[in-house]
Amino acid sequence: MYLPRLREPVRIIAGREFDFNRCVAVMAVVNRTPDSFYDKGSTFAFGRAQEAVDKAVADGADWVDIGGVKFSPDGEEVPADVELERVLPVVRETARRHPGLVISVDTFRAEVASACLEAGAHVVNDTTGLHDPALADLVAARPETQLIVTHSLAKPRKHYPKPSYADVAAEIGAFLRERVELALGRGVRPGQIIIDPGHDLNKNTRHTLELTRRLREISIIGYPMLAAVSNKDFVGESLDRPQGERLPGSLAAAVFSIIEGARIIRMHNVRESVDAARMVEAIMGWREPAYLLHNV
Repeated sequence: MYLPRLREPVRIIAGREFDFNRCVAVMAVVNRTPDSFYDKGSTFAFGRAQEAVDKAVADGADWVDIGGVKFSPDGEEVPADVELERVLPVVRETARRHPGLVISVDTFRAEVASACLEAGAHVVNDTTGLHDPALADLVAARPETQLIVTHSLAKPRKHYPKPSYADVAAEIGAFLRERVELALGRGVRPGQIIIDPGHDLNKNTRHTLELTRRLREISIIGYPMLAAVSNKDFVGESLDRPQGERLPGSLAAAVFSIIEGARIIRMHNVRESVDAARMVEAIMGWREPAYLLHNV
């Protein structure tokens, strides 16, 4: 198993210590959108969103990622005030009900991120690769906050038809290095940065498969790496599986990503993903078995 050399692998997030040299964090997904690609709006209502958070915690999630605007540009435009109406109440209630749970807000807007951090969020998950550098300024002013820097090429919620790469891993790595340097130049500390190569974001299935098998080329950038592989189209197209039948493929992609250096996995099916992550940790000797009975 590949063990990347990480800058400041030990992070205190939400008052919890994560040693990304020896652990894998499982990030659950809660979408307050009526048209999300996976749950089709099943957690759009506030009560359903909070139930999803509670279930994720009960199933062992370390982290919950709350979003109010889907990445895809398809569908209606969502103004910042509407996005805030969707995510802020969930962030506030989650912080009240689950102290110690890491809360990230999936947004590309500094005003939304700022309000959510004030309400108890700990992480800004920007899937647009710091399209708005004000997000870096916001995180730099809050040393306890983490920033996820993601590879994607399009402007927020804009189409990017038929993406092309001469060398997908090299180009993603170069993009992330440049974006990390931007964040550092605006005062973000190395211990605040997480990188995400952006599975499927402005990439076709062949791009994402190659990216996945070359993930260690991304992990050598030296920051904890997130892999958001759950139920993505590259899983469905690889296996000819529709939404709802992609769990085995998602778990295989998550475990492979961990082996190649990922230390955070963003997953919809929390209980199964937690078991997969904890099994890898046990095999690696990073955690003790829950109990010992067999042949003892």
